Amino acid sequence: MMGVEDIYIAHRARLMGLAYRMLGSMSDAEDIVQDAWLRFSAAEVTEIRSSEGFLVAIVTRLCLDRLKSAQRRRELYVGPWLPEPVMETAALMPETALEFADDLSFALLLTLQRLSPPERAAFLLHDVFGEPFEAVAAALGKSEAACRQLASRARKAVRAERRSPAAADDEHEMLLTKFVAAIARGELEPLQQLLADDAIAYADGGGVKTSARNPIFGAERIAKFFVGVVKKAVAKGMVMRSDFARINAQPAMLFYLDGALDQTMSIDVRDGKIAAVYVVRNPEKLHSVMRAREASAGAKLSD
Repeated sequence: MMGVEDIYIAHRARLMGLAYRMLGSMSDAEDIVQDAWLRFSAAEVTEIRSSEGFLVAIVTRLCLDRLKSAQRRRELYVGPWLPEPVMETAALMPETALEFADDLSFALLLTLQRLSPPERAAFLLHDVFGEPFEAVAAALGKSEAACRQLASRARKAVRAERRSPAAADDEHEMLLTKFVAAIARGELEPLQQLLADDAIAYADGGGVKTSARNPIFGAERIAKFFVGVVKKAVAKGMVMRSDFARINAQPAMLFYLDGALDQTMSIDVRDGKIAAVYVVRNPEKLHSVMRAREASAGAKLSD
């Protein structure tokens, strides 16, 4: 018979995947899952019909509670809010072959953030993690019919945002490479040609790092913004180094300033154009990426 700790280890990845998608934050997800384990370990395990169902329900409810307090913090957040980028995504993926199971993109996570918390939870539990509506109802404390409606509304909203199929990795990486190269060369026209006319760019500095305080709309304005940023950096003698990486299971770029990670850049590609640019500069959101890079560097040194 599995002990309490063994049960927790067996389900931790699933719980982390659920909590991260609910909150958009790895640090918050880690806190939630740890709290869930403490509550589970204090419960009478022999009286629990399904350990997994019990843990999923606890994590869901804790996330819903956390979102209530997060709403006020979001209202005070300086500039656009973006999810915390993650590199180690394998452990966050559910063991399902459902339509949205392997999508951890910023585009989807931001769409989830625009849903009501109950809609988000119902959608994730059923459409991503494959939970039956009986379990969804138990986790949310609602009827199965209500949960079906919540998931249906969320599904329609998510599909509406997916106006076309996601790009293949090679196309995604090619566009990102051209985009970064055009920025570095200050080439305004080529840069604009890579962007969809209705593209949008977000820069999350959280009030800690300098960034655009509002989303930037339109190919021309986005191109001028990034070229302007590079010109200012060059004028100040700043030299940045960039590396390819995979952020949220998609090609991305990491930028270093004086050897320290300064920002991540991800893009959303639709119909052969860059539809969105996501830049995360807030240092509080870069810890997970830095840990992953340090672990990778340590592994290479030990080989």
